[in-house]
Amino acid sequence: MPEPFREEDPGPIVRPYTLTGGRTRTDAEEAFDLVSLIETTADPVLPTMDLGPEHLKIRDICARPLSVAEVASDLDLPVDVVRVLLGDLLGHHLIRSRRAAAGSQVPDDRLLKEVIDGLNEL
Repeated sequence: MPEPFREEDPGPIVRPYTLTGGRTRTDAEEAFDLVSLIETTADPVLPTMDLGPEHLKIRDICARPLSVAEVASDLDLPVDVVRVLLGDLLGHHLIRSRRAAAGSQVPDDRLLKEVIDGLNEL
């Protein structure tokens, strides 16, 4: 009889709702769209709250700014779960969130026309 396929190291098997304590939303949810940039704050003092390994991993990987989508990908967790974890960290001032550059910061039409004219002259 063939032996069933087994992954060598399946890792911890934890349901996403246990990572968030059953929570599905955070008070700061509007601060975390997919392209919002998350960065660890410089404060090295961790609060007395119980930080799970996912919280600590977020703090580690966000030493350089990452988008919410990148954080979810790095943790291999659903975005909604990551938003709840980010809300915990934001509430304790362990991360900061900033919106990505707005689309209104594109060059004006005059500048674009000058670039196109310059390229056409080449």
